[in-house]
Amino acid sequence: MEQVLLDPAQMARAAADAASDKKASDVLLLDVREITTIADYFVICSGNNARQIQAIADAVDEALREQGARPFNREGVADTGWLLLDFGDIIVHIFGPTEREYYRIERLWSEAKTVVYLQ
Repeated sequence: MEQVLLDPAQMARAAADAASDKKASDVLLLDVREITTIADYFVICSGNNARQIQAIADAVDEALREQGARPFNREGVADTGWLLLDFGDIIVHIFGPTEREYYRIERLWSEAKTVVYLQ
């Protein structure tokens, strides 16, 4: 039976947990509700290579689907070192190490409240 998680905070934590379970590094969960209207939470993490980036994306997608969430959009591909999953209230960014350093997305959203940080 499918469980439904409607609370965006719980869904964001489930996404961060799923990424961590696939050995994503530097998993960051940001509460962006007070600084933007595009989402409530960002999950930002890194994978070491295209295969791991894809595995992280698949695990996050599966974990949130089990909770009744479906992605509205998916951008990028693992081979480019960046993949984004947009679940509406939650946006998941998965980077390769070089791309994460280059884009420094955490700095763009530095005013956001850090909810979880896992190295």
